[in-house]
Amino acid sequence: MGMTSIGPVTGSNLLRHLRESRGWSWADLARALRETAGQLAMTSPSDRRVASIQRTVARWESPTDPTSPGERYQYLLAHLYARTASGTFALGPGSDFAALLDALRHSGSPEHRIRHLVEAVTRTAATSGGVDGDHASMPDEAAVHQLADQVSGINSQIGSTPLVRLQLQLAPIVVTCQRMLRSEHRDEVLALAADAFALAARLAFETRDDETAESLYQKARKTAGRLPNRRHRAAVLTSHAMVTLHATGNPETAGQIARAAVTEAHRSDSYALRARAHAIHAEVSARAGQAHHALTALERAWTTVEQLAIDQYPSGFNADRLDGFDGLCALYVGDADHAHARLERSLATMTQPRDAVQRGIIGTDLALARLRLGDPAASVTLLHEAVDLAATTGGRVPAQRLRHARKALRQAQAEAHLAELDDHIHDVLIGR
Repeated sequence: MGMTSIGPVTGSNLLRHLRESRGWSWADLARALRETAGQLAMTSPSDRRVASIQRTVARWESPTDPTSPGERYQYLLAHLYARTASGTFALGPGSDFAALLDALRHSGSPEHRIRHLVEAVTRTAATSGGVDGDHASMPDEAAVHQLADQVSGINSQIGSTPLVRLQLQLAPIVVTCQRMLRSEHRDEVLALAADAFALAARLAFETRDDETAESLYQKARKTAGRLPNRRHRAAVLTSHAMVTLHATGNPETAGQIARAAVTEAHRSDSYALRARAHAIHAEVSARAGQAHHALTALERAWTTVEQLAIDQYPSGFNADRLDGFDGLCALYVGDADHAHARLERSLATMTQPRDAVQRGIIGTDLALARLRLGDPAASVTLLHEAVDLAATTGGRVPAQRLRHARKALRQAQAEAHLAELDDHIHDVLIGR
């Protein structure tokens, strides 16, 4: 499988031969890809219409100007062609899977991406026992712990690895969890599944698939609700509240989830989750124009943060993170000086690769505080860093914050700074 690329036309021909060897039309392959995406919890809005996918397939096989399948489609093709007509895995020389990898190489896919595909499909085959999941034996305790470590590892890569790639890494684990839950009800399996579903929901949101995100959050909430320790359900709800807020822009809907998160967090044994739940409730309230509720929730969050030293389940939420929430709430209630102090302090602590998405968010909020304090030049300096972070991480919320900041610059009539920022946005986010 070490062949180098010899041109996209060869790759196009190989993709066509693969499809025809299974007796599939373009529409048949489009339906198979859509079904595979659904099985992997990866359905996206643009992929639901067979006609749309069919046009994409046709472009791959164009005899004159073929395009290469994108990273997500490569993943779906790999899982589709890894299985034979009977549903068993065939990955060795002479298999359709091996032929697909050759086709992708000819189409220009780099070798490191080919390795990622092989690793992802091999993991799926290993956890499936080589046959359809309904008949596979359930993993033992060591395997459950290994899967939990993989989920934790994927989560830790947010900010340093493209979010779409993390979604692809997580997809086979989600499928495994769905299968395990059909007959497994041990606490460790429920905890694994709840964490995997919630992370998959977050990544679906980041890749702008809000329908799948909502479905996965519902699964995560239901699964976590079967655990005696409420910290899992509280963790799911805090994530769900923030994603709902940024996906819908509706603080009322997000507020209902945030209040439920506070209730569940106080039933758990995690002070970090309680503090985070109060902080999220504060942000939602501030965005809804409910200054009193926001300040009350913030006060409760700060009181709870003082208890973090005895927390059994440290979640990464601490006073540094709470400073960011505090500063944002101050922006919404009109206290730019307080916002600037809190946000500047929080941003100074966001130095790890895992903090990249959060750094983009807080940096943009701090830029708005500086703009309101009458310093558009200092504001734009921060926004340039936020543009680079948004381009690197692919984070959806930083991109939303940038649009809001751009509008604020226009309202402040800082046209020269706005033009400079627009050029940067075009160069790294649009024109690349």
